[in-house]
Amino acid sequence: MKILLTGFEPFDNSPINPSEQIVHTLSNVSISGVQIDTAVLPVDLRHGPAALLNAVKMSEPEAVICLGQASRRAVISIERVAINLLDFRIPDNSGNQVEDQPIEPSGPTAYFTTLPVRKIYDTLKAKGIPAELSLSAGTYLCNQVMFSLLHYLKEQDLKVPAGFIHLPALPEQAAQMKGSIPSMSLETMIRGVRFAIQVIAQE
Repeated sequence: MKILLTGFEPFDNSPINPSEQIVHTLSNVSISGVQIDTAVLPVDLRHGPAALLNAVKMSEPEAVICLGQASRRAVISIERVAINLLDFRIPDNSGNQVEDQPIEPSGPTAYFTTLPVRKIYDTLKAKGIPAELSLSAGTYLCNQVMFSLLHYLKEQDLKVPAGFIHLPALPEQAAQMKGSIPSMSLETMIRGVRFAIQVIAQE
């Protein structure tokens, strides 16, 4: 099975992003029965979704997992819903900041993920990895690429399971933050994503 795994470049004044590190790590890891194609997306209103859709067209995957960082999440968050809304708390890496705008003006209000999220969640919990099912991917780039991906697959009538997983901050990122925020080791996050890939490959 061919799975496209994507992450994001660093943003919000951090020099690292766990999603990028996981993508680079798993691009060199063998998982039985799985070919992993990867892409690192720019944190950019216009270029991020475009880079994702280009990667989908180039890879022609059988499933897509997008990863991104949500610094105040305490656990691996498996997203269920992407909403048709752009409302950026902070500018993207190109300085774009938008409020209360649709991603696709003629698109639906929301899309549900097509990944087997309950099975992924149950597997991670059984393996001792902190995880949750999340109802909202937010209104920043993570939500935008999830919505854009699901919209593209729907418009093209492609039966490709796809969705988004949010990751906590790394300990070294949390140490640099003012105040206290949760964090998770890179090793734990890698294990979680590997289990998610295995669940999807077995579907």
